[in-house]
Order: sequence, then C-alpha cells, then structure tokens
Amino acid sequence: MSLSTFPIPQTGVPGVYHSTFEYLSLGSSSQNIVSGLPRFWNSLSFKKEREFMGITVLFLDEKVNSVIYGFIPARRANHYMPSLKACSIVKVDHFEVAMCSNMYKITDHPFLIRIISPTIIDEVITSAPQTISSHN
Repeated sequence: MSLSTFPIPQTGVPGVYHSTFEYLSLGSSSQNIVSGLPRFWNSLSFKKEREFMGITVLFLDEKVNSVIYGFIPARRANHYMPSLKACSIVKVDHFEVAMCSNMYKITDHPFLIRIISPTIIDEVITSAPQTISSHN
C-alpha cells in the first residue's frame, strides 16, 4: 500500500507534514517522519575493544505513542552529529526501515530506522516539551 493513500497529519509547525510510525514500511528510502528526538548516544562494540560503531538515536511519535530507534553508522557520524540535539523535534527524510533484531532490540517497535547517505535530518523545534527523561 502506498504511503500517499494515508492521511498525512500536521505536526503543529506551519508547513511541516509527516507520516506517523504506523505508516512506516520495510525498505524504501523515500519515507519521512517528524518526531521528537529525546536522546542519542555513542554505540561501542564490546567485541572490538569498545570501538566506536556509530550513534544510536531514539525517535518519539506522540501521535501513536511509540518509540523507535535509528542508527547512524560511524562513517556517517560526523556528518549527522550537528543535526542531533536532544529534546528537539526533527524531520528525517530519505531513510530505510529494517526489521529490528531481537539481539539488539532497545524499543518495543519491530522496526529500526537506518540512516543512509541520502538521509536528511533537519531540526524543526528546539527545546521541545519533554515526555521522556533525557538523563545523560
């Protein structure tokens, strides 16, 4: 089913529309979301002497009361780091969706968001109201 057959809710920010997590589909890099970004952290490999593997990002969709995580590989981390601000609202365009492995599952959502080279992460709102604690 095409994403265009679903209604696209407005985010409360003039001119910014998005689909909610419930409309994500496996694969397809042409998807977009607008969501809360409550926190992110460096992911280290415990098998490779704590080598930096990338950045894990939590995305919050309050419309469907859901949290999904995304992953930015180490080779793309420097490019996306300036776009990541905890407790902000971000628009994420052109990413891939994959099934989440039970071994690395950190949310209840069955999918994860893969940040790929055409992905664009733009901040929409800073200092968004917090619904998830962002303890460091």
